Amino acid sequence: MTPAEAQVIADWLGRRTDEMGALLERLIACESPSGDPEGLSAAFAVLAEELEQLDYVVTRLPGPSAGDTLEARPRGAPAEADYQLLVGHMDTVWPRGTVAERPPAVSGDQLSGPGAYDMKAGLVQMVFAVRVLGALGHSPTVTPVVLVNGDEEAGSRDSREQIARLAGNAARAFVLEPSFGAAGKLKTARKGIGRFTVTVKGRASHAGLAPEAGISAILEASYQVQRLFDLNDLNRGITVNVGTIDGGLRTNIIAPEVTAEVEVRVATAADGEAVEQAIRALKPVQQGAEVVVEGGFGRPPLERTPRNRALWQAAEAAAGTLGLRLQEASVGGASDGNITSLYTATLDGLGAVGGGAHAVDEHVVVSRMPERAALLAVLLMLEPTREPNHARP
Repeated sequence: MTPAEAQVIADWLGRRTDEMGALLERLIACESPSGDPEGLSAAFAVLAEELEQLDYVVTRLPGPSAGDTLEARPRGAPAEADYQLLVGHMDTVWPRGTVAERPPAVSGDQLSGPGAYDMKAGLVQMVFAVRVLGALGHSPTVTPVVLVNGDEEAGSRDSREQIARLAGNAARAFVLEPSFGAAGKLKTARKGIGRFTVTVKGRASHAGLAPEAGISAILEASYQVQRLFDLNDLNRGITVNVGTIDGGLRTNIIAPEVTAEVEVRVATAADGEAVEQAIRALKPVQQGAEVVVEGGFGRPPLERTPRNRALWQAAEAAAGTLGLRLQEASVGGASDGNITSLYTATLDGLGAVGGGAHAVDEHVVVSRMPERAALLAVLLMLEPTREPNHARP
């Protein structure tokens, strides 16, 4: 795409800033916390209406427990055609009633509201990126396919299978999660997240009458917690946190069982494998005690792999046609980009510029929304690299 064509796209979108803000307010008003089928359905209905007006065929894929997933394709697109994924989520961390307390509000160049930044503004930008291409007669050589789930904030338990299915044959994936920082940096690396439950089993006994007959699970857990914290290596981006501990019966009973919930974050798959192996290798210190480890990594790291770097470099060049200079960041949080990156080239953080994710000051910078939509539109016009995907389990 030439700079002149890119500028026409930017100008077209710039004239629709108010429309973008209005659609964002509609989506915010449809409260859609994770695990709320009614709220998610209402928000999905708004998005489906917008996509259907762009002549997309919208399909709702039911989730057994955590929420539905919306899939949308241009009407008439050949089933065998190359496609690229536009990935986002509709669920938020905010419970019903939050909008009544903090309704959508505009102050200067900021639009605030629950879910505005993470990540309903990204969905609005996606809709307008697709809209501008159709309005100006641009046809991507790689079909855009939309995938928006309702359980990302809850770990994408239901939707992971759908994400993997589509990513496995996609030419690339653009993730509409919010950008990073005031500069709107794209997220080219994310940590992987593992969650483990460590159960320590001892033997109950009366603490006063027969303490020697008991095996304290609390004492054993104290040893294991220290071993877990010893796995931290901040220089390598490894964090291991025992977030909660539960156990024991009464003060006069030697505790027979303790459960510790552990979260692990790693920057590389290799570190994830090493830490998981270390956790599973935990052995009791006290004779007769038992340590049982359950869990694993639900989201692997999004790493700067060769194909991801190639997509980043192509995006840098494409942004140049809009006069933009992209910046990148590595972040500690995970997204569905961690999953798509296993299967195809992935670029994350293409959503809104703003701040306050999961906080009461959540907001987006309204004037940046057309710019971000223009960037996505230009990226959708990129020629595919044709690099074959090598799916990983």
